[in-house]
Amino acid sequence: MLATIDLRSQPLGARELRAALPRAEYDVEAALAAVRPICDEVRDRGADALYDYAERFDGVRPTSLRVPRDVLESAVEALDPDVRAALEVSIERARTVHAAQRRTDTTTQVVPGGSVTQRWIPVERVGLYVPGGRAVYPSSVVMNVVPAQLAEVGSVAVASPPQKENVGVFAGYPHPTILAACALLGVDEVWSMGGAQAVAGFAHGFVDEGEGGQCQPVSLVTGPGNIYVAAAKRLLKGMVGIDAEAGPTEIAVLADAGADPEYVAADLISQAEHDPLAGSVLVTDSSDLADAVTVVVERRAAATKHSERVIEALGGRQSAIVLVDDLDAGLRVVDAYAAEHLEVIAADAAAVAARVRNAGAIFVGPYSPVSLGDYAAGSNHVLPTGGSAAHSSGLSVQSFLRGVHVVEYTRTALAATAAHVLALAEAEDLPAHGEAVSARTTGQGQR
Repeated sequence: MLATIDLRSQPLGARELRAALPRAEYDVEAALAAVRPICDEVRDRGADALYDYAERFDGVRPTSLRVPRDVLESAVEALDPDVRAALEVSIERARTVHAAQRRTDTTTQVVPGGSVTQRWIPVERVGLYVPGGRAVYPSSVVMNVVPAQLAEVGSVAVASPPQKENVGVFAGYPHPTILAACALLGVDEVWSMGGAQAVAGFAHGFVDEGEGGQCQPVSLVTGPGNIYVAAAKRLLKGMVGIDAEAGPTEIAVLADAGADPEYVAADLISQAEHDPLAGSVLVTDSSDLADAVTVVVERRAAATKHSERVIEALGGRQSAIVLVDDLDAGLRVVDAYAAEHLEVIAADAAAVAARVRNAGAIFVGPYSPVSLGDYAAGSNHVLPTGGSAAHSSGLSVQSFLRGVHVVEYTRTALAATAAHVLALAEAEDLPAHGEAVSARTTGQGQR
């Protein structure tokens, strides 16, 4: 099921590794052709287009695009007590971790009379996207909403696809567990819209002449989604900010001979459960572990609930066992792969993990599986995919803040710096830049 890539005694330069390592085929650019007319329709027809696309893509026409408050309250009342308790723990832990991320404004006195203040200003309004396809993701509500709230974003709206399977009061609305998570977090602006059309709805804003009311345009859209959500983000980037163009989920496990093959196999399967394009990669210097994991994966994959999806993902070009000479070589491999989720299960795992440079999130030791981070570790599970962890971070409070420099100089401080400004303005052949300073320091233009 899992292919084997043998990199032992092979050159491990960045170029060679990028060519050798497994990765899903995921062409966001190609999806733009399908997404562009959808986004244009939402821009031009607003709520009418959103209703039509819900009926076309989700198989149900919502009674109202905006979920009524009483439906949100009913979702909490109907929520399984164990699920509610788990969500409350997830929320509490996420708030604990993310609260420490909030930056404070700092002022630097550059020269006497001249200062620069770094201010952190939250975006005015955000649209948070929560997928609703193969699985239900109330945990993604937590991961999106908590950092936005702790950043003190002024206005928070959530969108998730309407579900045709919903019955009774929930008919035509997002999954009731998602609605319950929104209510537990105090979010009362929830919209029944999914896919590329949801991103466009947030970007352009719209008015629902029925019971929905008005959705104001947002400044930023965050949250994972399928390739069409990613393509819509790419298309509308600039009109709105985005967190990332999320691709298929992925896990890499860096393990030595002491790792338990049952743990490793279970974790590879846990990510494969998400999507047939999900990537599951084991990097190890132990042939014995590789053989043992192969056996356990086949047994577990056949027995798991979503076995068809799991087997397709594990057999795809994006999943493999990678054999390396030693853990040093393994570290070079996982840094080149830059996994969304990286587990380190090895002797002195903390020391090995401390040497990792590229990963969305790192899970250290045999008792820190990725699924812990998905739900209840306190960390955020909205993470960079497709190798972008080499240059990007996961969702955090900082994702919702903008750094703004506030510059304040007195006339004396400006005069003391004028010669430097004039010299550089002359060097760049931008004399008006220098004149803007001279007008203040030589008396020209003063009244």
